[in-house]
Amino acid sequence: MFEEQLEIIKHGMEELISEEALIGKLKKKGKLRIKAGFDPTAPDLHLGHTVLINKLKHFQDQGHHILFLIGDFTGMIGDPTGKNTTRPPLTQEEVRANAETYQNQVFKILDPELTEVVFNSTWMEALTSSQMIRLASSYTVARMLERDDFGKRYRGGQPIAIHEFLYPLVQGYDSVALKADVELGGTDQKFNLLVGRELQRDAGQDPQCVLTMPLLEGLDGVNKMSKSLNNYVGIEDSPSDMFGKLMSISDELMWRYIELLSFEGLTQIHQWKKEVSGGRNPRDIKVTFAREIVTRFHSASAGEAALIDFESRFRHGGVPDDIAEFSLTANPDDNGVPIAQALKFSGLASSTSEALRAIQQGGVRLDGEKVSDKRLILVEGNDVTLQFGKRKFAKIKVI
Repeated sequence: MFEEQLEIIKHGMEELISEEALIGKLKKKGKLRIKAGFDPTAPDLHLGHTVLINKLKHFQDQGHHILFLIGDFTGMIGDPTGKNTTRPPLTQEEVRANAETYQNQVFKILDPELTEVVFNSTWMEALTSSQMIRLASSYTVARMLERDDFGKRYRGGQPIAIHEFLYPLVQGYDSVALKADVELGGTDQKFNLLVGRELQRDAGQDPQCVLTMPLLEGLDGVNKMSKSLNNYVGIEDSPSDMFGKLMSISDELMWRYIELLSFEGLTQIHQWKKEVSGGRNPRDIKVTFAREIVTRFHSASAGEAALIDFESRFRHGGVPDDIAEFSLTANPDDNGVPIAQALKFSGLASSTSEALRAIQQGGVRLDGEKVSDKRLILVEGNDVTLQFGKRKFAKIKVI
């Protein structure tokens, strides 16, 4: 029985501290209190956030009590995890507005009847000044500097504000207040999660188990999924945008998305891999996965419509039927238009610097051929199709 539960719980995870302790809790209590916290730093969630929420769903399906913690208090501190500088804290108004959208969006995955939504301002704002000082006395500056991003900033002479040291302590105290048995977090949260174990031990509680999940790469396959990097799939994206973005990921990255985001069973995923190894086109699997995600966040009919729309727009060798057309005037000095300017003026790239980076990374094609020369000129009379990335196209006529 426990073996089957553990196989599902451990699927896709990065680290579990510790499996032995988790088994002990399962045997002793049966129904565990599972905590995951999200600071409402932006109004919308993306698929990167749902890696943790999906794991909460795994626990929920096994009958455990889910604590979806909205960090309205910690959001006003600003967690510097992974940042090289102090992150500006949010106002109460921003936190409140973002928290409301989080509650609406998370129930596209979790069962609202079986999920307890909690706000850490409930207990943190009730702490007196003396209690906060006692909490701060539980950790030393040396221990805080063991956290990777703090250590790097300290060694690099970059400032660290005192309030930033409070963040791991507050997150850890949340586990004390909630009597959490297990806390989930991304790999970048490991230090904070371990602080929770120590504070629980100090409070006489059985320390929580810690389960970390990988950080999902964005559509570029390199950086962590982030709205600021524009490499994200938002769960509020339209069905066609969501489907198209997922179809744009590489065949290699597809498997990581499936393993972390799909609700298909392990047996089915292993079968798909076997079929692709045997010659099946991975695009077929990607279509199935994209429909699953669109269906989850919209509806089955929306998933079917998104597939039909995608196929109709990209049936001619990958170039959409409704491609935008632009006429650009040749520069007298160049006797044409530099390709970086053409990418910018057509709206494919937001700037010439972004266009040049994309060319350098092999992300620009001219009439289907990869562009490698950043100084390429589209001369007067040219009538070409430019492709930026996998999904952006434009017809360019130089006059």
